[in-house]
Amino acid sequence: MKKNSVIALAIWCLTFTPTVGCTADNSGETIDLWPSIEPFETGYLRVSDIHEIYYELCGNSKGIPVFVLHGGPGASSSPYMRRFCDPAKFLIVLHDQRGAGKSRPYAELRENTTQDLVEDIETLRKHLNLGKIILFGGSWGTTLGLAYAETYPENVSGMVLRGVFTATKEEIDHLYHGGASLCFPDVYDKLLAALPEPNRRPLPDYLFELLKSEDEAEQEKYSLAWAKYEVKMSALHISDERVESIFRESTPYSFALFENYYMAKACFLEEGQLLRETDKIKHIPTVIVNGRYDFVCPLVSAYRLHKMLPRSKLVIAEAAGHWMGEKPIEQALLNAFKEFE
Repeated sequence: MKKNSVIALAIWCLTFTPTVGCTADNSGETIDLWPSIEPFETGYLRVSDIHEIYYELCGNSKGIPVFVLHGGPGASSSPYMRRFCDPAKFLIVLHDQRGAGKSRPYAELRENTTQDLVEDIETLRKHLNLGKIILFGGSWGTTLGLAYAETYPENVSGMVLRGVFTATKEEIDHLYHGGASLCFPDVYDKLLAALPEPNRRPLPDYLFELLKSEDEAEQEKYSLAWAKYEVKMSALHISDERVESIFRESTPYSFALFENYYMAKACFLEEGQLLRETDKIKHIPTVIVNGRYDFVCPLVSAYRLHKMLPRSKLVIAEAAGHWMGEKPIEQALLNAFKEFE
């Protein structure tokens, strides 16, 4: 079995005019992603006795620093995520979070909490001798971005957040305990049918227990069951055949393991913590992008966050779900970075 967290991308990339408005992305304007680029520097940074994180630098070494925070937890950065900022104007910093992607050791759960990942961002910022940074996160990356900003607000000049997840019990229950099944009952039933005890709850704890099996065949079975469930809900238009083809040669083990581990632990956050502490970041210019039909991270979470951040702008991407690669999402993110140039 090939375990490759890079394929988790398929699951899931200086004047600011503040606004308190909520807008829908209905313009019809089409702009292209920036051309593919290669890093001018890559490396590993030791962040604990156990962990080294992989990082790469792209674009302008003297440009406005943007830290890209990938989703999951347990997914990874990718070349696609380099293409949302003008490489002539921005220094684009990507890294794989602990245990994910190219970071070492792979799928390591020890010393792996939200607080550890927050400190890794800060350690990397200091290692690169950077001042204030823009945070660019999607899905779980919004959770991590908010956690970092609320811990180090003095180090953040702006945020671009896509598919907001604030790690509340309501959001976790939506994903695991039937909320998403309102529109995907068949997909939810397939997930439950793959489990030895389909009625066992809470589901993230149970899935995490199954994924810790030392039997690779079982790891593969439950990783695929979880990943297929989430991928099917992520894109507005994706066939069952396409979902199957994504995982034909690889198994997203770290994605499934880490996501269920973090959700079983409520993402290592107190209930409502990220929304409760938004006073710390209310001065930070923020663009929030959410698909109208996002069933993984429903729009209501982005809307609540927007209402608590007076310098935020909420862009609702019509005819879009959760997937970053859907055109309305791409367009809204490309436009968001124009506001930070």
